Amino acid sequence: MNLQDIPKLKHTTSDNFFLLAGPCAIESETMALQIAEKVCKITDDLKIPYIFKGSFKKANRSRIDSFTGIGDEKALKILRKVSETFDIPTVTDIHEVSDAALAAQYVDVLQIPAFLVRQTDLVVAAAQTGKVVNLKKGQFMSPEAMKHAVQKVKDAGNEKAWITDRGTMFGYQDMIVDFRGIPTMRAFAPTVLDVTHSLQQPNQTSGVTGGRPDMIETIARAGIVNNVDGLFIETHFDPSNAKSDGANMLHIDHLEKLLTNLSAIRRTINSL
Repeated sequence: MNLQDIPKLKHTTSDNFFLLAGPCAIESETMALQIAEKVCKITDDLKIPYIFKGSFKKANRSRIDSFTGIGDEKALKILRKVSETFDIPTVTDIHEVSDAALAAQYVDVLQIPAFLVRQTDLVVAAAQTGKVVNLKKGQFMSPEAMKHAVQKVKDAGNEKAWITDRGTMFGYQDMIVDFRGIPTMRAFAPTVLDVTHSLQQPNQTSGVTGGRPDMIETIARAGIVNNVDGLFIETHFDPSNAKSDGANMLHIDHLEKLLTNLSAIRRTINSL
């Protein structure tokens, strides 16, 4: 598919990588608008096609007392307001078949979480909305297996599928990115590297997922060098107090320098 097919997406002819970025979860309208404003300025300056990311609810949590959202419709309306305020597309993840048609009324890209990417009914429901479907590679799946997830989208009558690599389980409590999988998955669909989730350290005894945000630039640089089409980065003004995935999010104050460096690397790769 072409990036030009996504409504409101800017800088599609810049030959830069595209970016999905924002908070893990929508915590409030003010927070979402502040993050979107900051990222929009940076990506406009660097000519990076930008899609605002925010989960309208978090269904996959380690503990029952973990934050799951501020209310489905309330969060989806905030995503719509972000889109209308800054004239940008948005993406959110869905967890149940009924979420697909609901979320499609508010966002431009529907994301299938990694743990759910083999759920045929969910993938088909997302595809049938006609939206772009971003398929996160299961931590338990090979790059080659993602061919079948993409084919489900196509068989449902939708050619607009992406694959996002978010690492592979390495033992019980760590993730690793196998960059050999990037060219394999790019043969099936445009491929995104989820930098921040690839640095999770799940299954901690506390029931709260850990992470290695100090490695964000290392992983992101390697992704650009290996020709990923896009990057996925969760960012926040105060990661230590974020209501979800704060341990592996990028502080937004570091985003401009990171994207500046990555854009320079992309220009170099494009010249080879």
